[in-house]
Order: sequence, then C-alpha cells, then structure tokens
Amino acid sequence: MSIFKEILPGDDIKEVIKAAFDADLDVKGEWGYSKELASIIQDDEHIKEIEHTLATMRAYIEMNMTLEKVERYGSINLNEKDRVKDGSFHKVTYEISAMKEDEYAGFIDEYKKGHSKPEFDISDHFKRRKESTLIREVTHWFDVLNNPS
Repeated sequence: MSIFKEILPGDDIKEVIKAAFDADLDVKGEWGYSKELASIIQDDEHIKEIEHTLATMRAYIEMNMTLEKVERYGSINLNEKDRVKDGSFHKVTYEISAMKEDEYAGFIDEYKKGHSKPEFDISDHFKRRKESTLIREVTHWFDVLNNPS
C-alpha cells in the first residue's frame, strides 16, 4: 500500500486552494491532520459541503498532485464514515477509494471497447476494477468557529 505524505503546515491554505484548484473558499488554518492543525471554516451556511470539498482537495494533493506521474491516483472518491463534534471542532473520518491513473484509464478504455461485445465479461471487468481500487481511511479536523452545527 502506498504511503502518502502529509501537506506541510505554513502555506496559506486559501492561496494553495486558489493556485491548485482555482477555487475561492472562506477558509484558513491548515490541512486538518490534527485538532491543532485544523482547517478553519468561516462560511457558516455550507459547512458540510466545504468540509467534504477540503478533504477531497487534501486527498488530491496527497494522492495525485505531489506524486510522480506513474504513482498518481485518480478516480478519487470520499465518503463520510464518522463525525464527532468537540465544541467548535468536527473530527470527520472519510473512506477514500482511488485507483492508479494508468490502471483506471486502462479499465475505462477496456470497457468502452468491449461492453457491447457478447464475449465481454462485465462481471470480471468490475471484479478486477474493485481489486485494483485502493481503500484508505483518513481523519480531517475542522474548526467551524462559532457554528458547531
């Protein structure tokens, strides 16, 4: 299993998000690896959406953008598994599924070329896709300031 490096603290998270994803989020703080390094959400109307977006961005940076091309993952999906409230903090656990980009592209190509042919074994295709999928669990800390919803 791959080991992904944490994003080092110190850079302005809002600027990193703008540069990497061309998005403007009302956030500050760090990348949420601990309560002390929480991502601070300043938008009090869209907390869960921003939490999921930040966690997805962190996963893309760790699993794709900072890796050599042959090591990059794509088809990165996050699903919330658990949520614990601690004052203004949310400790959210996500399950991340992803596949190496080259493998994923191969599966997509295989499906496009073969799905309409009678000899195409769709069960085997999706079984191999599942076997090629990495599943990891991560925790992301958020400080939602004065809105602990």
